[in-house]
Amino acid sequence: MSSEILDRLAETLEGRKTADPRSSYVAKLYAKGLDAILKKVAEEAAETIMAAKDGVREKIIYETADLWFHSLILLAQQGIHPDEILNELARREGLSGLVEKASRGQSGKEAA
Repeated sequence: MSSEILDRLAETLEGRKTADPRSSYVAKLYAKGLDAILKKVAEEAAETIMAAKDGVREKIIYETADLWFHSLILLAQQGIHPDEILNELARREGLSGLVEKASRGQSGKEAA
C-alpha cells in the first residue's frame, strides 16, 4: 500500500511540473526553482525536529508527512522516482550502519 501511495504521489508531482503555477502549490514551487524547494525541505526538517522535541506524536506524524512530501517534490524536480530511494533502502537492509558508512567513504561520498 505505501508503495502505491508513493507511486500516485510521484505521478501527481510529475504532472505538476508542466502545470500553471497559479493552479497548484507544487507547480508554483517548481516555478520558483531548486532554491525554493530546498528552502522548503529545510523548513519542514526543522519543523519535524521541533515536533520531535515537543514529543507530541500527532505533531511528529504531521510534520514528518510534510517533510516527506517536500522531499518527494525535490526528488521529482531532480528526476528521481521514489522507487530509486526504496531500492537504495532495500540494498542497505541487513547491512550494518558502520559497514554502510565505511563503503560510502570508499566510493567518494562522505558519511554524515
